[in-house]
Amino acid sequence: MEQHKVKRAIVVGGGGVLGGTWAVGALKALEETFGFRAAEADLLVGTSAGSVLTALVACGVSTEELVTHYNSEKVMSGPLMGYSWDPVRATGGDRPGSPLRWLPGSPGLLRAGLFGSGGRMPVTAVLSGLLPEGGKSLERVGHLVDAVAPLGGWVETEGGKELWIVAMDYQSGKRIVFGRSGSPVVSLADAVMASCAIPGWFTPIHIDGRTYVDGGAISATSVDVVVESGCDEIYVLAPMAATASDNPSGIGAKLERRWRGQVTKTAVDEIALVKSHGARVFFASPTPEDLNAIGANLMDASRRRNVLATSLRTSLATWESS
Repeated sequence: MEQHKVKRAIVVGGGGVLGGTWAVGALKALEETFGFRAAEADLLVGTSAGSVLTALVACGVSTEELVTHYNSEKVMSGPLMGYSWDPVRATGGDRPGSPLRWLPGSPGLLRAGLFGSGGRMPVTAVLSGLLPEGGKSLERVGHLVDAVAPLGGWVETEGGKELWIVAMDYQSGKRIVFGRSGSPVVSLADAVMASCAIPGWFTPIHIDGRTYVDGGAISATSVDVVVESGCDEIYVLAPMAATASDNPSGIGAKLERRWRGQVTKTAVDEIALVKSHGARVFFASPTPEDLNAIGANLMDASRRRNVLATSLRTSLATWESS
């Protein structure tokens, strides 16, 4: 009898500059703990900062090269060899800046959320329509993806492997999973920029007459998109979740930790849904030590090296106990 091949998915959620950095350490620890390379997963799913990470992996960047890249050092091998990257310039710094206009960014999304969805649209999605359009550009993030992606196209994987990038339609509030069958066909760079376009921070991304923003407005982790993927094992990296807090003293950090509680609850509910369809789920989120390294501002790139070093140290135990 032919042995069943285990089908694996890796899901990487959003979390800004520092959440993405934490996820690099967690991804490296995943490989060491479970004995397979991230690039060997049958399905990679990325939301917001996680979309950058999964796109790089799908394009052939190894976890060792990711560690070097996210540590602000020059990569000497692979698709990122010699690529110069400044996270502060790429994201425009750790503050949102002035909006393009002091008006709601998407009145249509507001209407859909308040009157057209029967209350089912997440509050974060509705608020995305209320916030003014962000003024900062994701062009440099697009350049990074273009540097490793096939010319003008999506990732060409072998053996049926897939890459899904999660964004939100800025008019309807509908979740769009680029790369999944039936979704709009776009370039990988456009998909990643759309997934990273934090409402009120970055300028929304316009593609073929539609406008898209950060998929994290619907779910910071997007675990539930893999429900019908047919995967046997799901490995979830949730930078915005936290199963234990570091109990910070600052008001900003306290508010950030309270928000993490909501993200964690949503992730747990999504994981339960995936498990109910027969999949085995492994879950990792920042530990209290990681949270202390991250601080209150997920876009503060000055903390990047310490966050990565901490994650590389803590994530092994996190996976081993999952």
